[in-house]
Amino acid sequence: MRLSNNLVGFLNFLTFLLSIPMVVAGVWLSKQGATECEKFLDKPVIILGVFLMLVSLAGFIGACFRVSWLLWVYLLVMFLLIVVLFGYTIFAFAITNKGAGNVLSGKGYKEYKLGDYSHWLQKRVNSTKNWNKIKSCLIDSKVCSNFQDKYLNDTLTEFYEENLSALQSGCCKPSDDCGFAYVSPTVWTKNATSSTVNPDCNEWDNDAKALCFNCQSCKAGLLDNLKSNWKKTAVVNIVFLIFLIVVYSVGCCAFRNNRRDNEYYKQ
Repeated sequence: MRLSNNLVGFLNFLTFLLSIPMVVAGVWLSKQGATECEKFLDKPVIILGVFLMLVSLAGFIGACFRVSWLLWVYLLVMFLLIVVLFGYTIFAFAITNKGAGNVLSGKGYKEYKLGDYSHWLQKRVNSTKNWNKIKSCLIDSKVCSNFQDKYLNDTLTEFYEENLSALQSGCCKPSDDCGFAYVSPTVWTKNATSSTVNPDCNEWDNDAKALCFNCQSCKAGLLDNLKSNWKKTAVVNIVFLIFLIVVYSVGCCAFRNNRRDNEYYKQ
């Protein structure tokens, strides 16, 4: 056995072992999830787990048992995966290069406007079907219930000094330019000076299941949170991409070894 064959076999054996808990987790989510949000990831996790299991098996058998056609399939899939991952990383950086929270004078938190973010992201959250699912998940996650409990005893001055997250600022309170009177973090009273320019002011409701979940600021807060997470994911993808390229290169050496061995045995 050549070193490259052993290395490819070892790495794919580890990948196969890692894919097992992924499949188990996906099945568990599909059975135990009580809400649509909890079940949202079950199918992708199962598909990814099965995909990794099959690819790692092909790489392991192809490298360790000199099955050249399996190793060829493995290398083809790896090449396509590298291309897709590279494209996704570029795309992630491209759509997250716009948008940021607006700093408010005398406030510890920022406010968010949907128009500041990429048109592709705006289109996704402006879809009624998509947003209804997202809104349901935000309510189920109790992002505003926890917000209310955490800052319940704040005075108005103390509340203005809080460092709120993008989701808390966008979804759990009205925009500052609405001019509503503060009662508690999620209860605000409309008054004669309330803004009529900002359409979010009309969307605000003190009902715990309504609040500003239909506001443009809530969608913007979600996109700001998504932007941050996608950038972190893109950085991780770069590291993973380098790892895949190294494994692919070693796999090419193993494939070349297989061909040489097969030619030797035919003689």
